Parts: sequence; C-alpha cells; structure tokens
Amino acid sequence: MIQQTLQYLKEMRLSVMETEYRRQTELAAWNDLSFEERLSLLVDAEWRERKNKKLRRLLKAACLREPGACLEELDYSGGRGLEKALVARLSDCAWIREGRHMLITGPCGTGKTYLSNAFANAACRAGYEVKCFRVSRLLVDLQTGRGDGSWAKTLSEMKKPDLLVLDDFGLENLETIHCRDFLEVVDDRSSSKSILLVSQLPVSSWHGVFSDSTIAEAVLDRLLHQALRFELKGPSKRRWEKGFKTEQ
Repeated sequence: MIQQTLQYLKEMRLSVMETEYRRQTELAAWNDLSFEERLSLLVDAEWRERKNKKLRRLLKAACLREPGACLEELDYSGGRGLEKALVARLSDCAWIREGRHMLITGPCGTGKTYLSNAFANAACRAGYEVKCFRVSRLLVDLQTGRGDGSWAKTLSEMKKPDLLVLDDFGLENLETIHCRDFLEVVDDRSSSKSILLVSQLPVSSWHGVFSDSTIAEAVLDRLLHQALRFELKGPSKRRWEKGFKTEQ
C-alpha cells in the first residue's frame, strides 16, 4: 500500500508530498502521530514548496537590479530621511492593492534603488506581480516598437504587473516622442495599477524633464495624486564603501 501511494503521488507530480510521505514511513516515531497530524504535515510541505516556487518565479520575472534587497535590512542611520514607521506601515503592500503610486527621490548613492527593490521584493512575497525597468531602456523599447510593429504589445506588457518599478527617471530630458510614450505607460496604469518611480531629481524639477509641457502636466497630475513619497538624504553610501571621504 505504501509503495502504491508513493507511485500515485509521483504520477500526480506531487513530488514534495512523495518525499515527505517517504520520510514519514522511514521513521518509527511517526507511528505515534494521528492520521490528521500526518496528513497535515504532508499538505504543509506541499503548500510551502508551491509558495516558494511561486516566489522564485515572481522574483525572476521582476528583474530586480538588487534581488537581495529587503525591507528588514534597511539602513535608517545617517539622517537619510527614511522613516521606520512609514516603511512598517507600507510593508503589507496594501498600497499596491489600492493602486497607489510611490515616489522615491534623493541624491546619487543614497539607496533609492535598494529601497525600491526592497518594496518590490515585499510585493513578490505578498504574491503580487512586479516588473522593473530603467526609464531610458523602456522608452527605447517603445520607440523601437513603433518601427517593428511591437509598440502596442510592449505597451500592453506594461499594464499587466501589479507593480511597475521605473528607475532612473530624469537622467535625460525626454523628447516629444518619449514624452508621449511615457504618458501612455502612466495613463494605462493611473486608475488601478501602482507605479514606483525612482529619481535623483526632486519632484519640483520633474516638469522640466519633459520637452512638452502639456504632457508634463498630464503625467505629473496622474503620478502625484495621493502618491506616497520618500525623499532620501545624506552622503553617497557608495563613496563611503569605497573608502573616500564624503563632504558633510
């Protein structure tokens, strides 16, 4: 009967339950457990493996620049302007379920990308689909798509994830065609899906990034409405890590 059960589990591709059941049969101590207890352990093992498998899939699809980033390891020292209470309040990712946006700004090296990836990691652990892009690369893909006919498909892909992380916004001014594409991305998600935007520029300077002021107003109106904000401060952590003296 045991061998037949193991074979059935294998044929049904319940490999984790098969392994756990085999382990139970090899330990005499398991005989002291009730049927309900043993069944619970089998189901628990399979559930945990499926949960972990889904998380691995979500993290891989997210394409995080810092896949090891997590909220539990954030550095709150050095007057960085990072509020522990706010991070704790947002760690449950309810803001993603509500379709709210998050804006992270601050000088180079203050940990903006790490913070954005930590929230993205938390979102994946909560079961949300996440996708990360550098703004410049995304806009190049959309511009290329206009020529090869994949523009609509690429734009449609931007609508799917529950959280879209856009890093390095504002490193270059946007030409008119890029302004339009960026508006399309933001507009498609503004009513129900979250965007996490990362920039070295303060929000007050974002209008000047757009060559078309009308589009700038439309984009900012959609992004800034009820947006959650982190304004990081302090010296570059990268410079300290390299052993250079940072100006205070």
